Amino acid sequence: MTDLFPPFEPDKQSRPRRFNTVPLRLLVPNVITLLSLCAGLTGIRFGFEGQLGEAIISILVAAVLDGLDGRIARLLKGTSRFGAELDSLADFISFGVAPAIILYTYGLNNLKSIGWIVALLFASAAALRLARFNVMIDDPERPEWQKNFFVGIPAPAGALTGLLPAYVIQLGFTPPPLFSIVEALYLLFIAYLMISRIPTFAGKTFGSRVPREWVVPFFVIAIAIVGLLVTYPFQFLASVTVIYLVLIPLGANRYRALEQAQKAAHPVN
Repeated sequence: MTDLFPPFEPDKQSRPRRFNTVPLRLLVPNVITLLSLCAGLTGIRFGFEGQLGEAIISILVAAVLDGLDGRIARLLKGTSRFGAELDSLADFISFGVAPAIILYTYGLNNLKSIGWIVALLFASAAALRLARFNVMIDDPERPEWQKNFFVGIPAPAGALTGLLPAYVIQLGFTPPPLFSIVEALYLLFIAYLMISRIPTFAGKTFGSRVPREWVVPFFVIAIAIVGLLVTYPFQFLASVTVIYLVLIPLGANRYRALEQAQKAAHPVN
């Protein structure tokens, strides 16, 4: 007969299952990514409320945080597949959806349905750009030197360069009647650059080590950049955007030179 009242043995009682703890170094980069997402969403809110300047600054803050999360993750050795997927989703909102909505609110809406289609194409290009990036980082046969280049301009750069018409408006420029058409064509051009195969310099290894004689000039340059950004934000952003677009052919030429050097060093039989 089964014992209805088995003896009680406290030491052998089952203990509640506990979840494994997660190291803090894995959480910090993801928190920064979420803050970047919140900044992008806040930019959408400012766009709806008619605060164009605040909307631009929100996208800029999102780009800065996006540049920090990956570097901090590598510094803390806290990279993870979850973090990479979260970063892509946040980037799509902050650098695909948010700039498209902001620019539609300021100019593209004058073109009505055509303007909305342009905004959709820009956001879609950002999504395709991020999806292709996720696929390429898993390629084990990719040469080491190619990691210093992006294929097409990255989504954060696409967002900040795409907002050039907004910078112009903030500088007090009175849009002429055809400004919306120019804005639409320019945004399509930036969307093309994102999904194109044009190599652009990534700069991931740039600045990993600074020569001793460049330490003081580095501090001076950093302070000057921050000062210009705080004092003349839209003039600075417009200038940097133009310089970035002008330098794209130089990055492409450098990529081709390295590619030819690799082919010369390892000829195909």
